[in-house]
Amino acid sequence: MKKELISIIKEAGKILKEGYFAQKEVTFKAKKDLVTTYDIAIENFLKEAFSKAFGDFNVIAEESDNSDLVFNNSIIIDPIDGTTNFVNQVPHTCISVGVYKNKKPYIGIVYNPILDELYSAEVSKGAFCNGNKISVSKDENLMTSLLSTGFPYTSATNEDDLNDVMKKMKNILPNCQDIRRLGSAALDLCYVARGTYEGYYEMNLKAWDVSAGMIVLSEAGGRFTNEKGEPYKLFRDKYIVATNGLIHDSLLNKL
Repeated sequence: MKKELISIIKEAGKILKEGYFAQKEVTFKAKKDLVTTYDIAIENFLKEAFSKAFGDFNVIAEESDNSDLVFNNSIIIDPIDGTTNFVNQVPHTCISVGVYKNKKPYIGIVYNPILDELYSAEVSKGAFCNGNKISVSKDENLMTSLLSTGFPYTSATNEDDLNDVMKKMKNILPNCQDIRRLGSAALDLCYVARGTYEGYYEMNLKAWDVSAGMIVLSEAGGRFTNEKGEPYKLFRDKYIVATNGLIHDSLLNKL
């Protein structure tokens, strides 16, 4: 299944790459939440291809009406994670596809066609970037750790969310090497998986933002929880905290 998934996703990547360099028609789902015709085109391409190839799975996708779908044997799609980057030609953008069997992780694929980086993982078989095995950083010290985060779209409309983001930033920034904010949760998780970042945290993410990256990170030896240190639940938890495992408790203490 993994090989066929990658083949289909690479074809979809051609649409993303074409759109990245093209003039785009942009609309807003919310005050800061963009969607383009390319999000829709990639999602439709993937849904059709996956439905034909993997009939035992339903397809849960960001731009679709998922109200009649039950999360169980599911392929979870984010057609463009990092749409703002995509619109503004910042090359930190990707297609994210997470496959779950009986609600449990199975295969994760994250593909950035702009930088030609394809992250893949199958449970119990390791994590890879372009076929090369990857693993998390060995840094045990939060003070020397490079972290990543994101800012929720609700920061424009929900003062509690904005204040929470700023409070956590104030607690963490003085106690780590630095913080990056590059705008794609799926890729941020993969950057922890490959050892670029020691940790990552963010609020208000959707299942399609993280479903694939979590599998890649786990297979690379990392750890992820909610902000309380409890197992992170798709479709439920407000915060995700992901690390190399070695700084996890230290980061949770600052959050």
